[in-house]
Amino acid sequence: MLSETTYDLLAAHPFLRGLSPHQVDKLSIWGHTTHFHSGTRILAEGGRADRFWLIDDGEVTLSASIPGRGEVELEILGPGAVLGWSWLFPPYKWQYSATARGAVHAVVLDGPGVRELCENDRSLGYIVMNRFLGVVVDRLQRTRLQLATTGRPEPNERSTP
Repeated sequence: MLSETTYDLLAAHPFLRGLSPHQVDKLSIWGHTTHFHSGTRILAEGGRADRFWLIDDGEVTLSASIPGRGEVELEILGPGAVLGWSWLFPPYKWQYSATARGAVHAVVLDGPGVRELCENDRSLGYIVMNRFLGVVVDRLQRTRLQLATTGRPEPNERSTP
């Protein structure tokens, strides 16, 4: 795992499955690997959204501040999942908070750079936007269901299309 390049990790990630080597290469310019220790706050609700992560190993808890309830755990993301979509949409503010549940290894990609890449390569942009739309819909549905229950979130190792 640690000897793999950013390109290798992106090419193997379920979120990017089916992209051409050239498209993965274009995305890899905007990414690098990163690690988080257990308990690290990766992003904070309301903060500036300027990146996203493709989780390679470990788990991340998504939470949101709910009036009258405080911070509520909504979902657990595992290997193969995508963390962060708010970098795509103005005002570029995180809609959730995220915390590492243990050691996490991921590829982080620069949001403005990927937005520019997608603008300049409309074919790649369509694929990326379509896949992120699936992430947004899935995340909102899971949030709705989680808020309707009192249980703790179950790990979500399912990757997006």
